[in-house]
Amino acid sequence: MLRAVEWSESSQIVTLLTRTHGKVRGLAKGSKRQSPSSVQRFTGGFELLTVGQVTATTRPSTELATVTEWDLLDAHPHLRRSLARQRVGFVAASYVDALTADEDPHEALYDAVRAVLGGGGDDDSDAVAGSAGLLAFQWALLSEVGYRPELAADVRTGAELALTEAGRYTFDPQAGGFTAERGDDRWRVRGETLALLRGVAGGESIDAGAAGVTVGRANRLLTSYVRELIGRELPTMGLVLG
Repeated sequence: MLRAVEWSESSQIVTLLTRTHGKVRGLAKGSKRQSPSSVQRFTGGFELLTVGQVTATTRPSTELATVTEWDLLDAHPHLRRSLARQRVGFVAASYVDALTADEDPHEALYDAVRAVLGGGGDDDSDAVAGSAGLLAFQWALLSEVGYRPELAADVRTGAELALTEAGRYTFDPQAGGFTAERGDDRWRVRGETLALLRGVAGGESIDAGAAGVTVGRANRLLTSYVRELIGRELPTMGLVLG
């Protein structure tokens, strides 16, 4: 569940991310009624960041699918015990909604969203683990929608981009990658941030405890890139950019 807005006293317009059909926007008629038939068809109700099994009908002539059934499978109760994890979930939901087209399936992205919502508890380590999970999610999102940043070659010269952790680089959002040339100071990036992103791209696990500050910088960089791509700032971006 990515989003739900009230349509009438008895119905809702919902936005769902599905594994095989992509993002689906639909009208759930009667989903807010308390009649026995409605409660049976929409078990658990619609809430943000929940997982369920949905039955819906789509038609080429209408923008909204008709949602006829919803069976809540996982309400992710741990998100209500951890503010850090909940914030990451809000960020993930809003970014997916902003960057994906309706009914354009991305199975790997669906799996990435499920991963960032799953697990966790309510202790202090959640903030660290949540930051690492957000970075993995942002990379998966940009890769799936065709905006994966170029990490190996200089996007301005085409030459191999040599990595030194003490070096300084510029991220060029228009070209979609890094350059060794100087540019806008707002997009200056440390060498360790580029090294971390190369590790994420290579499938390495993120040691958030050892590289917490760098993970935060990488998350802010990718969120700034998402903001450039969509041409606006989402309310949830403040949770990452501070």
